[in-house]
Amino acid sequence: MRKLSLFIATSLDGYIAKPNDDLSFLKLVEKEGEDYGYAEFTSSIDTIILGRKTYDYVVREIGSSHYDNGERNVYVITRTEKPPVGKTTFYTGNLTELIQKLKATNGKNIYCDGGAEIINELLIHDLIDEFIISVIPILVGNGTRLFKDGRPEQLLELLSIKKFNTGLTQLHFRRKK
Repeated sequence: MRKLSLFIATSLDGYIAKPNDDLSFLKLVEKEGEDYGYAEFTSSIDTIILGRKTYDYVVREIGSSHYDNGERNVYVITRTEKPPVGKTTFYTGNLTELIQKLKATNGKNIYCDGGAEIINELLIHDLIDEFIISVIPILVGNGTRLFKDGRPEQLLELLSIKKFNTGLTQLHFRRKK
């Protein structure tokens, strides 16, 4: 069965964005030639799930080719119906049903690229199998929390910890079954 992985960066105090969806603190750990295992990770996936706000941000900052490169199926979870663009589907249906359907089909793994609402919904339904969390050495104080309140407890198993000379620490967990 395919697994669903979360690969995301957060501040030490647990925020994935500062107020107003400000991601500028991510630049603290930018280093030429260092992708923190992202290329290796994305070679193991063929499907990306993400929220519309995350999608809009990445398209604005990097360009639509980051997602719509013809290599992967992309599902943008949204409330607004839009026609597909290449292999990008704007999905307005039930997220849990989509993930269960995707996990039941053959293929590589599935990557959740955020945002917080999508992650929280997946956690409520215990659908995330693997967590790769890059902790950036900053306390931002407030903003968008990675993990919201009101979800069930989930026991995780630590697989590895990687420390980088930029100060970023990457934690790799899998859900205990």
